[in-house]
Amino acid sequence: MGSCSSKREERSYLLQNLHEHESGINCMALSEDGSVLATGGEDKTARIWSTKTELVECIGILRGHTEYINCIIIEDCFVLTGSADKTVRKWDVGTCDCLFVLTGHTSVVYRMICTGDFIFTSSYDRTARCWDFDSGECIRVFRGHKRGVYPLIFIPADEDDLEETHLDSSKDILITGSADFTARTWDFETGQLLKTFKGHKGAVTCMSVDPHGKMLFTGSTDFTVRSWHMYKGTHLKTFEGHQGSVICMQVVNKTMYTGSSDHTGRAWVTEFGDNTRIYKGHKHTVSVIKVYDGLGRFM
Repeated sequence: MGSCSSKREERSYLLQNLHEHESGINCMALSEDGSVLATGGEDKTARIWSTKTELVECIGILRGHTEYINCIIIEDCFVLTGSADKTVRKWDVGTCDCLFVLTGHTSVVYRMICTGDFIFTSSYDRTARCWDFDSGECIRVFRGHKRGVYPLIFIPADEDDLEETHLDSSKDILITGSADFTARTWDFETGQLLKTFKGHKGAVTCMSVDPHGKMLFTGSTDFTVRSWHMYKGTHLKTFEGHQGSVICMQVVNKTMYTGSSDHTGRAWVTEFGDNTRIYKGHKHTVSVIKVYDGLGRFM
C-alpha cells in the first residue's frame, strides 16, 4: 500500500485467511454494499462469502464450469463467471443455482463487464461479444482483432455533448484491447469499427479513460502506457519508466496509477506524462490497483 500523504504510515495486518478453494484464486468481486464477496478459482468453482459476520464465511459454492474461472462479477443479486471452458454462467446469489449459460465463444473467456442491461465479454477467440443480461441472448459480436481480446471498456453516449457529436461522442462505444498490439473502438448499436489505435509494440493488457471520457489510456507488454484522443484516434503521449509489462491502471482526476510486472506501482500526471511517484515494496507483479480518492492512498 502506498501513501501520498505526509501522515504517519498506518500498519496493515492480516485479518483472516480463506482456504476453502482447492487451488489458486484467479479473480474476486465485492458487492456494492460490501456484504458479499465472490471468488473464482483454478478449481473450476466460484464461491460466495458473507462479510457481514465477524469472520468471513463461505455461504455457497457455484459448480458447473469444466475449466478454471478467469473473471467474476457481482451484479445486484446475481453472479457472473467467465471460464476457460469458453462459457459465461449467470448464478443466483441466494440459491447458488445456475440460471443460464452463455455459449458462443470458441476459446477462453478472458474478461467481462456489465452495464446492468448488457454483459460484454472478451476472449482469446479474437472477438468481443455483447449479451442481454436478462435472457442471455448474444446480441452482437465485435470482430476485427487479429489476436485475443483482453480489456474492455463501455462508454455510454453523451447526448448533451453537441460540440463533439460528429466525433462519435453521441454513440454508445465499446473499447477493446488486444494481443495484436492495438486498441479499437466500436459503435455499440451497429458493431461497426470506429477507430484503431496503433503504436504499441506489445499486447494491450489494460485500459482506462479520463473522467470526461475523451482520452483513452492503454497499457502494454512493451513496458509503456500511451494516451490517445478517443474520438480522433490520435496518439497524444507515451508514458515511459516501467521496466516490465504494464498490467493494471486506474485514472483518478488528473493522475494515472499503474502497476507492472517490474514489481512497482507508479503515479503519472496525465496531461504532461510526468512520473511523479514510484511505489516500491512488492516482490512480484502488481496485478491490481485500487485508488481510494480523497484518502491520499492506493492499494
